[in-house]
Amino acid sequence: MFIGHYAPAFAAATLRKAPSLAVLVVAVQVLDFAFFSFALLDIEHYRMVPGFTASNWLDLYDMRYSHSLLGAAVFGALFGGLVLAFTRSRAAAGIAFACVLSHWLADYIVHAPDLTLAGSPPKLGLGLWNHPLAEHALEVLLAFGTLAFYAKRTRAAGPRSDLALYFFAGMMGTFQMTDWLGPRTTDVNASQPLLALFAFTVLALLALVVQSTRAKGTS
Repeated sequence: MFIGHYAPAFAAATLRKAPSLAVLVVAVQVLDFAFFSFALLDIEHYRMVPGFTASNWLDLYDMRYSHSLLGAAVFGALFGGLVLAFTRSRAAAGIAFACVLSHWLADYIVHAPDLTLAGSPPKLGLGLWNHPLAEHALEVLLAFGTLAFYAKRTRAAGPRSDLALYFFAGMMGTFQMTDWLGPRTTDVNASQPLLALFAFTVLALLALVVQSTRAKGTS
């Protein structure tokens, strides 16, 4: 799952005590920020295996720190602690923690068994990636449905404010289509983690622009 991970961020950003949209957009991808950074540092590992799932070739065989449930809880607590330090709001920190943890739960639905509870077997995952039409539909509905909900529950600051939201949606769709339709390779190299980190960062920066053009409250 890629853009579907952003659904909890869009929904939570409408809550009165939630941290900002950009903070939540980062929160839901903390685990992937960690995994691809760890892959670059040779701490965690993946390989590309033709036909590993019907949706992609990713064999994520070593994610013991970033994608164990325990690891997700630790990353969530650390991120929530940062939010608490900056906002002095326990509610905001709790929402941020929940958004970080939501990543593991969403991955549990789509991944082949490669997630763990605490870094060692059993490996967990329901494998929706082996049913591409269902997985793609779920991803699109989650991402764009909750983005529409966010737009409905916030007020545009001016006549051109929606342009930022449309551009953000367009970039989400572009990154997702690139992931689905881009060329596949069995090579594992630094460009793959770097491209993933680039996409996550671009969307976080665009979320910062979107939040600056909108205010909480029903439009």
